[in-house]
Formats: sequence, structure tokens, C-alpha cells
Amino acid sequence: MKKGAKKGLKRPENKGIAASQRKVCFVITSFIHYSRSLLVLEELRKNPHVDLHIIIGGTALLSKYSSKFAHVKAALEEDGFKNIYELYFNLEGDEAITKAKTVGVGIVEFATLFNHIHPDIVVLRGDRFEILAAAVAAANMNIPIAHIEGGDLSGTLDEHTRHAITKLSQIHFATNDAARNRLLQMGENPENVFNFGSPDVEVVKVIANGNHKADFGKTGSGAKIDFEKGFVMVMFHPVNTEPEETERATEVLLDAVAGLDIPTVWFWPNFDAGAELISHKLRVFNDAVSNHKIHFMRYLPPKDFLWLLNRTYCLVGNSSAGIKESSFLGVPVVNIGSRQSNRLRGNNVKDVSVEKREIMNAIREQTAVKRYPSSDIYEGKDTAKRIAEVIATAPLDVQKKFHDR
Repeated sequence: MKKGAKKGLKRPENKGIAASQRKVCFVITSFIHYSRSLLVLEELRKNPHVDLHIIIGGTALLSKYSSKFAHVKAALEEDGFKNIYELYFNLEGDEAITKAKTVGVGIVEFATLFNHIHPDIVVLRGDRFEILAAAVAAANMNIPIAHIEGGDLSGTLDEHTRHAITKLSQIHFATNDAARNRLLQMGENPENVFNFGSPDVEVVKVIANGNHKADFGKTGSGAKIDFEKGFVMVMFHPVNTEPEETERATEVLLDAVAGLDIPTVWFWPNFDAGAELISHKLRVFNDAVSNHKIHFMRYLPPKDFLWLLNRTYCLVGNSSAGIKESSFLGVPVVNIGSRQSNRLRGNNVKDVSVEKREIMNAIREQTAVKRYPSSDIYEGKDTAKRIAEVIATAPLDVQKKFHDR
């Protein structure tokens, strides 16, 4: 079989599409996926060999996980992107069984849409369970997959989800050398494993220090704070392998942050199992505690979020933003618990357990530092452009082989 041919995939005639163009389908299942993929999407759109199609699904379509300023489809349309599809498959609920069933529904829905689009290649990023659904559908339809961020280590259920997506994918874009080496250990073809750096960090390099001003008083709830002055940021998500810890950890963190009496921007959690419990705790706190200094917010457009991140005294919680974007910016980070325990990190991160006094002391220490030297552990050169070029031109072969080292 000739390399690049697809077994069992019947391609329709693409009227109006140049014969040299490759139909690329990029999947976005959360607003943070959109934010971190901005430059890759732009490079794919500019590439003359690419006919770009974008699927929006998962929490990227749920209003409860975004603000009125952060709608992915509207943002993409405003930026001039075409061929945008919406895919609704998330089931309501906060239990693990709901997430498992969502994956099943997602496989059905992605398969139907892939059959309509007939892409030459599907591009996925990260380790979300919704992304696993897209990977299973594409793999079983003999559609090659390019995966961004494989080979990373974290500390949660995402770990085996990420590695499963790796084994379903043909082309890999690691974000650091250690991750690339793990992909090779997993038997991936060295010719198809690349490390161009993190697209997330490249987005930070391009827009974090630009002139930007947003009125954050128009979104969110809770305390009114002066964003021109010092503040702490909190991004705390459930650890889906430790559901019994979610309630206690949220209470401890709320108690610690409120006890410091520092103006704080607290972002709502993601869609993992346990997120509703965290959200409930935040609502009860906001209603029951008077004169606190916490302003609660949902996802923001990239420029708004990075403006805040670049100016915060300290980022507290368990988000990968504290590991990747913050490493380049030198933002002090207090990382709580096991969610990011195995990720490659810079010197800006201080790890603590879920204990009030330890958290409070760490926040005090980190806010006093103000800034760490910028780290290059996730930095690359022309990351998005190089990723887009590989996606546009690399030979495609559905059949995978295990490559012994």
C-alpha cells in the first residue's frame, strides 16, 4: 500500500478545493483549547496547502463554563475563520459515569460529523475525555490523527487518557524533550514525533505584554477589586482520581485565601467530575460570607486572561497554566495537591499539600518574590508555524507500527 493512502476511507469530490490542499479538521472542546491554539489555527488558515475545518464541542459550547465575553464560535468568526461546526454531546451531571457516557455519545457524534466532512487528518490537543471520543471515532474511520501535547505527565485520570490518545495518533507534537522521549518509549515512529515547544507559551510570548485594557467589572461576581492594583489568582479544578478529597480541598483553599484577606480573582473549575461540588462551595461562600475580597470569574478571552496572569502577585491552585504559561512569565505559583504533580516545572512553582497553614505560608512567600526569571523549558521557535507545516505536508499513513528503541 502506498504511503499516504487511506484504507477503507472513501473520499468525496471536493468542489472548489485546490487539489494540492489537505482537508484538516481541528477539534476544540474547551475555551482554553481555543486560547492555547490561537496561533496554530492562524498558521493552518494561512497555509496554502490546508483547507481548515473547525469542530467546537464539549464545554466550549456550554454557557455555564464561559462568560458572555468568551464564546468560542463568536471569537473564531470575529477572527475570520470559516467552516465552523458545533457538536453537542455532553451529558448533564457531575458523576464519573456521566463523563464515561459522554465519551460514548461523543464517539457517535464525532463519527457522524467526520463522515460528513471527510477530513484528510484530524488535529487534537491535550488530554480531555471529550478529545478521547474524537480520537476513537477518527481512528476507527481510518482518519490519521495529529496530537498536540502527548508524552506529558500529570497526576490524574488525564494521564491514561493522554497516553491512549497517543496510541491512536500518527503524528505527535510534544512540548518538551522529556515528553518526546516518552513518546518514543511508547513505540511511536521517531520520524513522526516532534518537539517544537509549547503552543501555549508561544501565545503568551506574542500577546501577554501587548497594550490591552479590559473592563473586568462587567463580568463575574463577588467582591469588587481594583485590577490595576495587586491581586492573587486562583484556578482550582477537581482531581478525578481523588473524588473524596474535592470537598475538603475546596473548603481548605477557600479558608486559606479568605484568611489572607488579599484581593483575589478566582476562576470557576473545569468540567471534570467533581466540578459541580467545587462550584457549589464557591456559591455558598459568596452568599454566606460578607466583606470578602474574592471576585469569581469564568473563562476569559486570551488577551484578557494573560493580562491578568501577567500582573498577578501569585497563581494558586492546580492548573497547568501555573506550570506552562507561568513558567515563561515568571509568575510565582503555589501548586496544591497531586493534579500537576509529575509535570515538568520551572523554579517558579512551590508545591504544597492540602493544608491551610501550609497554603497560607506558601502564598505569602510567593507574593513576596514578585517575579522569577523566565524559564525556557516549554519554549520553542516558530512553534505554531512549524506544527502547521507538518500537518499540511507530512506523509499520512493510517497503519501504525510499534517502533522498538
